[in-house]
Amino acid sequence: MTQNDQKQKEFMKKLKIEVATELGLLQNIKENNDHYKGDVPAKYNGAQGGPIGGEMVRRMIQSAQQRMS
Repeated sequence: MTQNDQKQKEFMKKLKIEVATELGLLQNIKENNDHYKGDVPAKYNGAQGGPIGGEMVRRMIQSAQQRMS
């Protein structure tokens, strides 16, 4: 893994933690809840993580649009 890849990975991790904290879903991210989830339905896991990922994408798009203008 290159140094740039590592920086991008760290940025995404920080963004995920920031978004999860703001949404009150910090307990649902892997860094805080890394136990086996194979017995949990995908619908349930998606309901937990979906809002976090969705907000991350919104922020990344907004950032890219600001850089382009």
